Amino acid sequence: MPKIDEPNTPCKHKSCSSMLPNCSRSAPINFPKPSCLLSALTLIKKCKLQTHLHQVHSHIIKKGLEQDNSLVAHFISLSHSLATPLSYSTAVFNRIVNPNTFLWNTLLKGYSQNSRFIEVFTIFVRLIREEAVPDKYTFPLVIKACSHVLSVREGTAIHAAVIRWGVDEDVFVGTSLIDFYGKRKEISCARKVFDEMPERNVVSWTAMIVGYASVGDLVEAKTVFDLMPERSNVSWNALIGGLVKIGDLRSARQLFDEMPERNVVSYTTMIDGYAKVGDMTSARSLFEAAPDRDVVAWSALISGYAQNGQPNEAVKIFSEMCSKNVQPDEFILVSLMSACSQAGNLDLSNWVDSYLSKSRMDLSRAHVIAALIDMNAKCGNMDRAAELFETMPNRDVVSYCSMIKGLSIHGHGRQAISLFDRMLSEGLTPDEVAFTIVLTACSHVGLVEDGWRFFEAMQNVYAIVPSPEHYACMVDLLGRTGHLKSAYELLNSMPVEPHASAWGALLGACKLYSDIELGELVANRLFELEPQNAGSYVLLSNIYATADRWLDVSLVRSKMKERGLRKIPGCSSL
Repeated sequence: MPKIDEPNTPCKHKSCSSMLPNCSRSAPINFPKPSCLLSALTLIKKCKLQTHLHQVHSHIIKKGLEQDNSLVAHFISLSHSLATPLSYSTAVFNRIVNPNTFLWNTLLKGYSQNSRFIEVFTIFVRLIREEAVPDKYTFPLVIKACSHVLSVREGTAIHAAVIRWGVDEDVFVGTSLIDFYGKRKEISCARKVFDEMPERNVVSWTAMIVGYASVGDLVEAKTVFDLMPERSNVSWNALIGGLVKIGDLRSARQLFDEMPERNVVSYTTMIDGYAKVGDMTSARSLFEAAPDRDVVAWSALISGYAQNGQPNEAVKIFSEMCSKNVQPDEFILVSLMSACSQAGNLDLSNWVDSYLSKSRMDLSRAHVIAALIDMNAKCGNMDRAAELFETMPNRDVVSYCSMIKGLSIHGHGRQAISLFDRMLSEGLTPDEVAFTIVLTACSHVGLVEDGWRFFEAMQNVYAIVPSPEHYACMVDLLGRTGHLKSAYELLNSMPVEPHASAWGALLGACKLYSDIELGELVANRLFELEPQNAGSYVLLSNIYATADRWLDVSLVRSKMKERGLRKIPGCSSL
């Protein structure tokens, strides 16, 4: 496009932004010729870059067109589409003496599209104060803002304004209100709006289904679905998604099979549903049957395998995805990092780390860097994990736990405990998981005093009731260090019945320290809890064998034979 010279002298008005060229507010308004308007409009349509936009803006001012509402609305709309800072388009808007409703809506739309919802509400308040007239295009933008950042109180006030300005019968305004009340779990209000609408479209019906699904009322959601005069894929997917959310995979699959036309969202919703209940066979089958797969579908399958303890399958699917030139997003890479953590695959861990470093992905995002630290720590690259950890601007309990667990797994128990103490000194409050991790670290290196310190602080300082898992960690610690009597007393002091695993850990410690008397007590308790578990009989038999009590060994084996129990033979992959 031809270059248009920009005036060098900035505007002198205090109310005008310094980033804008000269304004014409103080000059007499001369009505522009129609040919000037058409010329400016043509130039606006040809703009492809922000620099072009600034040149056109200079042209508009020079020609005295900056008070033309329609032309400025087109200019602001283009400004938004070219990702120009909203402050620029707002400054242009502020130069208008009498902005009309269409221009107000154009400004509101820009803020809404950029998820600046607080500002949307602020601009709307300004619109009312300046006695402009909102219309049926204004309110959906404002109601959407209420759905994201404001309470029911503000939304109700907007609803009242809808009625006052006489646009409550508009289908788009009504649909926006249904969506707002549905997101705020005010489903009775949403239904009242729906029932009073003189006209409904497929989006209105779908919004009502989504609202019912969001509160778990799938009976009413299905009733509305059955009454729909016409359905879109979005309607079908909304109901299927609601059924998946409550775990009713059978009804969801039945509805999926009845769909006249399925899209990638339909398949992905079902794949994700099957993955969440651990049915990866069905998830994989649907994935293979999908005619189209987007990055979300690949993500659902990869995360499904990672979440269900099948890291190698997750890695295989990721490799297949890359072979098809599908670019992974941050969610796929987080799932892949989880798979690497489970498999302990250091080579793949290094590749993922290198890929992330070279990509444009925002590594400062909490869930990404937490997964990266966890992966490096569990795969044994503690130097890299520590480097990432120390560069975090804000370390939380999750990132600390990833480092503590990594140190514990790889034989650095004392460092793990020191890091836990550092976390406490920084004022972070540990949760149940954090205490499980640090107690496990104490067990790995046999630090009994530290173990008791953390176990007591959990109850007395942080008011956390120890779970059976916490007791099991303490029993394992005491058992490993030979404090068998203390471990037995701790188990008997539990307010709930100890898990068989805790008794099993103690029985293993009895074998290690050849404590026959306590071993017999613990074994008999395990025989009551798990009468068909051959492992307990074998451990007791081994305790007797170590003490050369062969008659007792024979009696235990006879008891196993009577109950039809067999020792599981050991095996090796070598």
